[in-house]
Amino acid sequence: MTLVSPGKPARTVSKGVICDTEDAVETLYTCPANCRGEVSMLFCVNANGNTSALAKWYRASDSAEFNLIGGKNLGVGEYILLTGATLVLEPGDEIRCIASGNATPTLDYMCTVTETFIPVG
Repeated sequence: MTLVSPGKPARTVSKGVICDTEDAVETLYTCPANCRGEVSMLFCVNANGNTSALAKWYRASDSAEFNLIGGKNLGVGEYILLTGATLVLEPGDEIRCIASGNATPTLDYMCTVTETFIPVG
């Protein structure tokens, strides 16, 4: 099922972030104020040493955080691909990414989101 329907303007965007500082929180995606976001793909690949990958959904409406990837240890070249499910983000919601357990991590995170515009008024 998809949020996109005829007559509702939408766009599909892909975003990426590199986590290269241990335990630093990087924001991969923030849902704009005038949209709802439908996350169809989340990808993480490790390019340096053994590193623990974390990804969280921050829900702005109540400042809650939920684990999407909960500390999966990845060797060099290993990856995680989440597809086949849909996460709907409301305005202000974020996907946040963290690399831990490696003093010099290089975790690349990417996502694809379909943004459906919310009419004003």
